[in-house]
Amino acid sequence: MPWKRVISVVFTLLVFAAAVLLVRTLWLHYMDSAWTRDGRVRAEVVNIAADVAGLVVEVAVHDNQTVSKGDLLLRIDPAHYRTAVRQAEARVAARQAELKMREDNAARRADISERVVSRESRSDAGQLAAAARADLLEAQAQLDEARLRLRRTEVRAPVDGYVTNLNLFVGDFAERGEPALALVDRHSFYVYGYFEETRLPLIRVGDKAEMRLMSGERLSGRVDSLARGIYDRDNPESRELTADVNPTFNWVRLAQRVPVRIHLDALPEGLELAAGMTCTVIITPPSGAARAVPLRW
Repeated sequence: MPWKRVISVVFTLLVFAAAVLLVRTLWLHYMDSAWTRDGRVRAEVVNIAADVAGLVVEVAVHDNQTVSKGDLLLRIDPAHYRTAVRQAEARVAARQAELKMREDNAARRADISERVVSRESRSDAGQLAAAARADLLEAQAQLDEARLRLRRTEVRAPVDGYVTNLNLFVGDFAERGEPALALVDRHSFYVYGYFEETRLPLIRVGDKAEMRLMSGERLSGRVDSLARGIYDRDNPESRELTADVNPTFNWVRLAQRVPVRIHLDALPEGLELAAGMTCTVIITPPSGAARAVPLRW
């Protein structure tokens, strides 16, 4: 009957319209929404280096241990630095004795009549006392430096964090300023989302962000900043510091990915983050602030 054919046609048209609407929605979500699967959890990693050189006599932590600011991490053999402190203390004592002698000589010469001691001799005595006073100040500074070096034989945690990839052992020789272990600051976790440049017009500082870890947990945060530069691989500098222009041109242009830094809100109870985790990042603009991607040619 005709009405059955009409219903069939109408149903087909409805299915087709629903399919078109679904495809358009998915297309807009995929192409014109601010999201990326290329997200990375990052944190500030403090490279712990000793301020003095020497043999490591104690490693007070183990790999992946949680430490608090001020906790002892390692100790360097303090024998040489204790000796240096005693030498500096002896130098200060000698300078103090010399200063007292110079000041007494200057005082005695000042009390003697000019007929016995010349004015030049009095001036020289005063200058020698001043020089001895300066020598004492120098010796005291050297003593402070020696005591500081002795204190620095104990390397302590500058931040709350996690010891990671520990490869330091008792008996190793620690060089001054050379990193000995890594400490991940546990209060510094953030997310870097690497967004295609075509999606950057959809992102503003302060926008809400949702992160979905591969393990299923969800985090929330806000856009903190956008990177203002990435490395141009097609135009490096030559040895003469001039542009090294690539003579070829890729007809298929891929959108560059620009880092977007996201500040994390309070973490869910019991969630343990590790720098290097991957996640999906979804940016949501404020209500009523719809944005569109410019036309692409």
